[in-house]
Amino acid sequence: MDLRLLQVFKSVVECGGMSAAELELNIGTSTVSRHMKDLETRLGLTLCRRGRAGFALTAEGQRVYDETLRLLASVRSFRDSIDDIHSRMGGQLAVAIFDKTASNPAARIGQAIAAFTAQAPDVQLQLHVGSINAIERGVMDGSYQVGIIPAHRSSQSLAYADLFAETMLLYCGVGHPLFGVPAGAQAAPADWHAVRSYQFAGLGYHSPNMELSHQARLARAATGFDQESIATLILSGRFLGFLPDHYAEAFERQGLMQAVNPALFHYSCQFVSLMRRSPAPARAAQAFAQCLEDVHRPGR
Repeated sequence: MDLRLLQVFKSVVECGGMSAAELELNIGTSTVSRHMKDLETRLGLTLCRRGRAGFALTAEGQRVYDETLRLLASVRSFRDSIDDIHSRMGGQLAVAIFDKTASNPAARIGQAIAAFTAQAPDVQLQLHVGSINAIERGVMDGSYQVGIIPAHRSSQSLAYADLFAETMLLYCGVGHPLFGVPAGAQAAPADWHAVRSYQFAGLGYHSPNMELSHQARLARAATGFDQESIATLILSGRFLGFLPDHYAEAFERQGLMQAVNPALFHYSCQFVSLMRRSPAPARAAQAFAQCLEDVHRPGR
């Protein structure tokens, strides 16, 4: 019962309120409210504020939420260990992927999923999309069992394997002074110094994007927290920004976006898989990671 109440609490927090959690949990709002009150009574704490101002966690509620995530991750690890004892692969496998990889022809994640589900039909696969930092934290705390991100730093707590590459180009949108200017034209920027005179939109967390912008001394005039937000800023016509070439291709075909001197303003990202070193990943996580490596072997 305590675990059930904590799962309800987790859903309420992540949905932003009891009414929103009703659809997620498939139970009525009154039942959600009763479960929340029962949990507060059992813990002797006020976990959230509810009223006209909306839903908000108390300081104690935030701590209980953080501990809930750790506890539920431990429960999942326990279940995985029992499956290992029985030499079977079952339960749930949470995989987190950095956004906008589906359109990359080099990212054969779909092939890896097909191979894995053939091996482990009893495993319920959960696919998440998140920022690099959120995926790293999730793998470390057990919320995710496997992550797929652009390589940008390493941690001794995580095990990495190379997967595929991605090309990033600098783009501008319709209405930008550089839109329609061909590479090599007098008005086109010929070096990084010339690019610095235009407003730049970059990612607001540690990533290859942030490393490149620091190296090139591109000061962020606007900040995004995923590729879609960077694309939206570029489409405003006010900012330059880096995007994966495969993702920007659709905007280019529509005449909404243009690469700026791509022979010069580009960089490459190497994507890696990551898993927690300790405790050892469950058999399902290891099998999925192996499927990822297999489909990305040279010559495949």
